[in-house]
Amino acid sequence: MAKNNTPVEIKDTLNKLTIEDLNIKGKRLFIRADFNVPLDDNLVITDDSRIRSTLPTINYAIDEGAKVILASHLGRPKGKIDPKYSLAPVAKRLQRLLNKEVMFLEDCVGGQVENAVSKMKDGDVVLLENLRFHPEEEKNDETFAKALASLCDYFINDAFGAAHRAHASTAGIAKFVTSAAGFLLKKEIEYLKGVVNSPVRPFVAILGGAKVSGKIGVLENLADKVDKVIVGGGMAYTFIKAKGYEVGDSMVETEMLDLAKKIMDKLKKNNVKFYLPVDSVIAETIDQYAETKIVPNQELCKGWKGLDIGPASVKLFSEAISNAKTIIWNGPMGVFEVDAFSRGTMAIARAVADAYALTIVGGGDTDYAVHKAGVTDSISFISTGGGASLELLEGKDLPGISSLTDKK
Repeated sequence: MAKNNTPVEIKDTLNKLTIEDLNIKGKRLFIRADFNVPLDDNLVITDDSRIRSTLPTINYAIDEGAKVILASHLGRPKGKIDPKYSLAPVAKRLQRLLNKEVMFLEDCVGGQVENAVSKMKDGDVVLLENLRFHPEEEKNDETFAKALASLCDYFINDAFGAAHRAHASTAGIAKFVTSAAGFLLKKEIEYLKGVVNSPVRPFVAILGGAKVSGKIGVLENLADKVDKVIVGGGMAYTFIKAKGYEVGDSMVETEMLDLAKKIMDKLKKNNVKFYLPVDSVIAETIDQYAETKIVPNQELCKGWKGLDIGPASVKLFSEAISNAKTIIWNGPMGVFEVDAFSRGTMAIARAVADAYALTIVGGGDTDYAVHKAGVTDSISFISTGGGASLELLEGKDLPGISSLTDKK
């Protein structure tokens, strides 16, 4: 029987202008994209998913006869020009994907950029150089934001991965020009916010990764919304320690133990089923060739670290997932980038993919895990923003969204 991945109907929670609300023919559109793609040592793009995710917005703008000015950051150049963080490789890939010339400019503000933009014809596409080559970008400098705004008639934010940053090109620019959401940004909000507000039940949240501190806000916000919470990865050992068990040399955030207890008490009070690993793959070092053991959590011993969930945990978690109708997953179950400790994450990726549910995966590591497991086609939605998706799940307002122009 084929799996049905048709998303359930979700209420639109975005009370902001979108690109479809604007008459963009002949207008200059400044589209903030997230082209923060991985490059190899030869500066060749190894994964262009983030570029492809913005193509619907770019193609719509071209088809409607707009002049398209694309901007993004790449990496962390710390406010200085660094050739290894140039967006030139992105311009080449975009040209191929759009089957259209993309003019690459060697800066994002200044006379050369203004001159090039003034000569654009309807349907033309230019890509500006890395915004973070200017320190004013991350400082949300008003003069820099105004300079970006002067290039366009409308600002379109389609960079969900940077929407939690109050930078000049994500929030500051919106003070000076009518601003709207692109298709990707709108889709991200509809899935993440809409599903949390009105999920089809049972609703299961799977949280992993290294630290509790990075996910505690999500746990607190979801505590009265979900039916089940599954916790794996390094953060699980803080909860296991909080329950009074020995965890050997596994990662523990001692300062989070009391908060972990309070979270577990809150989940229990709300009748939310809470799942922790019952066994672990342990080793003395994080190394592909290290000796490993599979032990129940009661036998975690000094000198050994829990680095993946064990087979009994995989079975327990998979059974908890099997009857879900809505699943949100953020964070791997172990040190999955090392093959010896990747089995748990891969197994959960397959269990999520096999569920007859609306499945949402968020975060770079989790995105990579579902790609590595070969199950991307069976996931309903893969979020392009790790930090942004977490903050949205916490119930926070994101500067790149709240700054957009309200619908009338």
